[in-house]
Formats: sequence, structure tokens, C-alpha cells
Amino acid sequence: MVNMKNIFLSFLLLLTPALCVAQEDASQVFNLIDLNYPGLEKVKDYYNQGESEQALASLLDYYRGRKGINHPDIDLNNITVSNKERKMADEALEHKFFVHNGYQPSFFYGDDIDWTYWPVEDNELRWQLHRTKWWQPMGKVYQVTHDETYAKEWAFQYLDWIKKNPLLKTSNAYEGEDVSAGIPADLQNVRFAWRPLEVSHRLQDQTIQFLLFKDSPSFTPEFLAQFLLNYYKHAEHILHNYSKSGNHLLFEAQRIIYAGAFFPEMKQAKTWRASGIDILNREIKIQVYPDGMQFELDPHYHLASINIFAKAIRVADANGFRAEFGQHYLSTVESMIEWVINCHFPDYTNPMFSDAKQDTKADMLNNYNEWLKIFPDNEALQYMASDRKEGKAPSHLSKAFLSSGFYVFRNGWGEEATQMVLKAGPPAFWHSQPDNGTFELYMNGRNFFPDSGSYVYAGNEEVNKQRAWFKQTRVHNTLTLNRENMTKCDSKNLLWDQPSQNVERLVYENPSYEGLTHRRSVFFVDQIFFVIVDEAMGDAQGDVAIHYNFCEGNFKFDPSHNIVMSGSSDRHDLVMQVFSPSQMQVKKEEGWVSYGYRQKTERDSYAFNVEKKSSDTVRYITVIYPITNNSMAPKLKAHFKTVAANEMAVQVKLGKKSYTLGYQFN
Repeated sequence: MVNMKNIFLSFLLLLTPALCVAQEDASQVFNLIDLNYPGLEKVKDYYNQGESEQALASLLDYYRGRKGINHPDIDLNNITVSNKERKMADEALEHKFFVHNGYQPSFFYGDDIDWTYWPVEDNELRWQLHRTKWWQPMGKVYQVTHDETYAKEWAFQYLDWIKKNPLLKTSNAYEGEDVSAGIPADLQNVRFAWRPLEVSHRLQDQTIQFLLFKDSPSFTPEFLAQFLLNYYKHAEHILHNYSKSGNHLLFEAQRIIYAGAFFPEMKQAKTWRASGIDILNREIKIQVYPDGMQFELDPHYHLASINIFAKAIRVADANGFRAEFGQHYLSTVESMIEWVINCHFPDYTNPMFSDAKQDTKADMLNNYNEWLKIFPDNEALQYMASDRKEGKAPSHLSKAFLSSGFYVFRNGWGEEATQMVLKAGPPAFWHSQPDNGTFELYMNGRNFFPDSGSYVYAGNEEVNKQRAWFKQTRVHNTLTLNRENMTKCDSKNLLWDQPSQNVERLVYENPSYEGLTHRRSVFFVDQIFFVIVDEAMGDAQGDVAIHYNFCEGNFKFDPSHNIVMSGSSDRHDLVMQVFSPSQMQVKKEEGWVSYGYRQKTERDSYAFNVEKKSSDTVRYITVIYPITNNSMAPKLKAHFKTVAANEMAVQVKLGKKSYTLGYQFN
């Protein structure tokens, strides 16, 4: 139901526009516009004659009839509104703003909007308020209903935001997670409202809002002036306050390209566009490893980076300047997409390493089809975009991404394929976690070992405590010393080969703690099951544990044999058994998995512990075997045959069948 008070406010806005729009001298907009730009002849004539009001009216007529500037992200002739978008738009009329998926239902920000309201001290909630993500749904609803209430309210909120969020001078950096300590309230608000990442969100989204609302009676010439003055301020703010590095810098560069492409009439448009293109051409060489992985080593931000680079190409294609991106740029984006094709699972979901959330199949099909518009001849991309109905699957199965440290074992490309993805790479950045050696394993149509995820990012003490829990090493599928966080992530690949007598092998080392190196060997046997050998080497002493964190569901543990099984008593989907020549204890631990922001589900987690009392190496063997066709698990046995500095061999038995697995280095 529409709130009558807000209808009245909107009506008041229509009757008394001077109350809201007299924020900056509207005539100042002509200092920003190149009046010699083709199509602005009437605007220039009126302005030169001193008729500013007529010049503004003529400028609005120009924008309403403008041709030749194309937006790749919206088709005004094919607008659809989802139920979620309609709800966002209707709630916005009541000043209930959809700020973040993790905080629903939406919070009420007051009849007199309080843009500093912080209902939960999670920084993301405060930052993302200023991304105003409900404004675009309001525009879409307006387009399909022609209900002026939405346009009036959008114009009101837009001007209210300008009035209450001035860009004050502050010496404090816009980056950083603790934005509240010791900062006056007005400057603190600047750091939320004017952080370049949020500014770039608005810079991009307002190009679409402009298209959706520009024909509305509420979009007056006076409002146009305030819009363009505010927009110019946004672009210039980014130009002089880019983030130092990482995905924030990429977002800002891509979005300032949008500003330059969409408002070429502005005097600074060429500078904005050139700046963004220069940064992306430079950063794609810095932020992307030779194997195609983005340097934060986080699948979620890798995907975001692809879409940043791809959006820049698409707006360039739509407006005729693709040549400003070199061939290296295009081939790198394609290699980034190939990383996704290889590392995402048969059900189209992604590994949740580091701060990654889980994308849905619908999300990924949409991504693949968007990328296909840029690379229409890529057959693997055709295969994924068509849900495996067209194109061709890659000719390989398993693959190593050696420079970024991601390793993929797989036995097929279909929905029932078995696939493991393991992370063991170089040092990364804020979004990465102390988790080298962790893996996810998809078998029998399920991801049995999903990463814990991140749950939240940063905020007050309680929010940071929640983040710290999901970040700790022991909630990943890897090895710990005294249950403490890994102090160094810088893995070295020692062996990757496939196949060798139907056994694919990975061996790497990570200097996880002072005085302790973790060597993990993974064997994919007969393209069916996995054997993992963990070695804790060095002088460090204490409690050594390997941790296994399962998906939610029905799991049973047999403590007498160190076996974990999924499924019912007469049918198992998977069996895992851990062996060690040392005396081993098993602890069932607190376990949670977070697939989305502020979403968590309880799950089974186990730690297999050995007390390391000397410089002797602690060793484990783990066998993970899938069970199919309603059969029972085979009897498993495993032991070490050879152990030396550069040589190791294990004997594994499954029922009557025996395997010898190992490595030897020069």
C-alpha cells in the first residue's frame, strides 16, 4: 500500500520545486558543458543571449531526444520488473530502503530521511546505503506503470541526498575498515557517503536512472541542472581520489568510463574516459596472474573483476571505441573467464574460498551469456552459456593454475562429474584468508566440503568477532598448529602431473608456521577417489591437526576407525577415513557454513589431532571415496611404506584392490 504521507510530500515537491532544487546556481551547469558539442546549438544561442532558463529547457529537450549514445545495460523498449524490484520500489516510497541482502526486512530511514542512520554497526550497511540501489527499481516501475509518484519521490530523494551529504574536506583516507574511531560525525559521514567505491556505484547507476526518469514531468530543467552538477562532482571526485589498488580501483575506473561515454557533452568527458581506460589497461597487467586469476585469490572478486573488465568492453563496443583496449586486455579477460569455466563446479556454483559468496546457476548462466557477446567464437563459453547444449567442452579435464595456486581435478564436464578445487598459492590481500591447502570436493551431485565462507566483512567489535570466526584457519580443510591461524601463505608447487598409471598427483609445500612446513600431496586415483597425504615438518611442537568441514546434512562418525560417512545406514554417498602412524585423537568441533552475507548453517566439522613433541614429522593419510548405486563402502586400509626428506610412498587398499602412491624428488 502506498504511504499517503509520502504522496503528500511528492505533491508538495511538485508545487514548490524551489524548496528542493535551489541548492546550487543552476546556471553553473553551463560551465561544465561544451556548448560547441553537436546538437547543442539552440542551448548555446539561448545561453549567449542571457536566457539561462530557456537554455536549460533546451538542454533538457536535447537529452530527451538525444541519439547515438548507447547504453549496454538497459533496453528501454524491453523493461521488466521482478517482484523483488517492485517491493524495493514500493518500500522506497515509505523511506524503507533496501540497502543490503543480509539485512531484511528493509529499515525505515525516517519521514525526514536520515542518511546517517546506522541500525546495525556493520560498515557494509552504512556504505551500501549510499549506493541507493532502490532508485533503479523505482525507475523501472515508473517506466512500466507511468505512475508519477515514483518519479516525484525519486527526484525528492535525489535532491535530499545532495542536501544532506555535502562533500566536506577531510584529511582522512576514504579507504580502510575502521571508519568511525575518533572522527567527527560530519566527516565520518563523508567517509561513508563519498568513499570512491560508493561514488562510482552512483556514477554508473545514475546513467540508467537518467534514462528511466528523463521524460518525467518531475524531471524539470531545474532538476536537470542539479543532476548534472552533482554528477560532474561525482566524476571529478573519483578522478582525484582513486583507490590505491585492488577491485575498488577497477570498479572506479570502469565506472568513470561510463561517465565519459554517457555524458560526452561535458568538458571533462574525454579526460574521464581516457583516465578509466588507462587504469584498466594498466591494472589488468598488475592484478591478473598469467594463468588468468585475479590477485586477491577470491573467486567472488575474480568474478567481479571479470565483469568490470567486460563492462568496459561492452560500453566501448556500444559506442565505438573498443580499439582503445589492446589485444592483451581482451585475451586476459578471456583467460579470466577460462579460470571460471575450469574452477566452478558441475552445478555452476563456485568455490567459496576467502570472502566468496555462492553464486547460483541462474547468475552464472547470465554471466556466461553476457561474456559470450564479447567472445562469440569461444566454444567452451558457448558450452557453458547454453547449459551444455551447444559449443564444446574444453578438451582437457584436470588443470593447474600454477602462478595463482589453484588446482582442479575432474573426471568429466557433465552434471555428475567429480571435481576437486584446491587453493595453495602466493600471499594475497584483505579478502583472502589464512587457508592455504583448503579444498572443496564435488561428488555424487553434492559439494561435500564447502569452504566456510566469510559471513560478514567489518564493523563494530561484535561484527568483527563474527568475521574472525569464519576466517580462522581451523574452519578450513587444511592443517593447523595449536589451532592457531596460519601465519604465512606462500605455497610452492613441487609436483603436478596427470595422468600417471591412472593417478593424477599434486604436491605442494606451505611454510604455515614458524618452524613448521605443511606438505600436502593429493592423488586422484582412477578418476574416482582421492588420497590426501599431509606432512607437518619442522622443529615446532604442539597440537597438529587436520580439519575437515562437511556440508550440512546427515553424517555419521565411527570413532573406533576414524571414519566419517554421509547418507543413511544402508546407503552412503561418501566415506572418508583418516590414518596416522602416530597416536591420533579426533574432536568434533563447532562447524558453520555461510553461503551468503549474514547467512549461516550448522554443519559437522572434525579435527584429527596428533601431539608433536619433537622435530619428527607428523603424517596423515586421508582416503575419500564416493559411493554409488546403493552399494556399501569398501573396507579401507592405508599405511606409509616409505618416508624420507624427498620421498614418500603409501599403500592404500580398497577391499581387495591395492594401490601404491607417492612421490620422489631429486
